[in-house]
Amino acid sequence: MKFKYCPKCGEKLKEKFSWDEGMVPYCEIDNIMYFDIPKPCVIVAVIKDKSILLLKQSYIFKNSKVLVSGYVNSGETVEETVYREVIEETGIHVKDIAYLGSEYFKEKDIIMLTFIAYYESGNISKSNEVEWAGWENIDVAIDQMKEDEIGKRVVKKAIDFINCKNKFKE
Repeated sequence: MKFKYCPKCGEKLKEKFSWDEGMVPYCEIDNIMYFDIPKPCVIVAVIKDKSILLLKQSYIFKNSKVLVSGYVNSGETVEETVYREVIEETGIHVKDIAYLGSEYFKEKDIIMLTFIAYYESGNISKSNEVEWAGWENIDVAIDQMKEDEIGKRVVKKAIDFINCKNKFKE
């Protein structure tokens, strides 16, 4: 979100120099700088044995399967968002979530917080926004995500995480 007017008083913002940040929208009345705020979103690699949960949502990508994702609601932690989005979109309950890093989706000004989560219980029961949902072999999942570059990177992170976790078990 890029601020043009002060959310407190409604005054049109001016530009003010802020050292490392450069020129930043500033309210002279309230003496507040308003830094750009990207929309936070989670994207989750849900793992069950050697499978990963993939979805088909044509409104996101026409010819590609995707991972579970969704926006963080106000008053909600990102971890709560992971649990909520997986349940809402697929009916699946997850456990043992772990943060994998972040990705920035420039076209939509979204900061995507990436996670891995493990299947706990439930049967797939897709929401209305999901055309198809199913378990796919994790080793070939990337081949089904033709358009989803961020999703492919998350799958690679998830595979690295699993491999690292397995090395510690040995």
